[in-house]
Amino acid sequence: MYLAGFSINNLSLMALTIATGFVVDDAIVMIENISRRIESGEPPLEAALKGAEQIGFTIISLTLSLSPCSSAVVHGRRGGRLFREFAITLSVAILISAVVSLTLTPMMCARLLRHVPAPEQGPVPQERRWFDG
Repeated sequence: MYLAGFSINNLSLMALTIATGFVVDDAIVMIENISRRIESGEPPLEAALKGAEQIGFTIISLTLSLSPCSSAVVHGRRGGRLFREFAITLSVAILISAVVSLTLTPMMCARLLRHVPAPEQGPVPQERRWFDG
């Protein structure tokens, strides 16, 4: 927003709020697929690479369908001037979300996610069992 010369107003803040949902949605789809592969017994790096390959097309198609929809608001005279910051901010945030979901999220999953066998899991995660002494 700074590079485009936009100010922080209600419309640009609303675009960032909506974009937060898209960022979380893309990341959740990617993490869920990689997590499912890790739980089925694949090593984390292999699961991240194959999971990103499987879900990559979905995230790209979501991005390519959402960006033009949000930037289509710009094509009016009055409405275009009013919603220009909103539409451009939302479109750029959706594009950044796709890049993060396709690059950073799988690599963080490969480094941070591990398979824990079911008998060791229990109702409370192992790292939260401070009361076990």
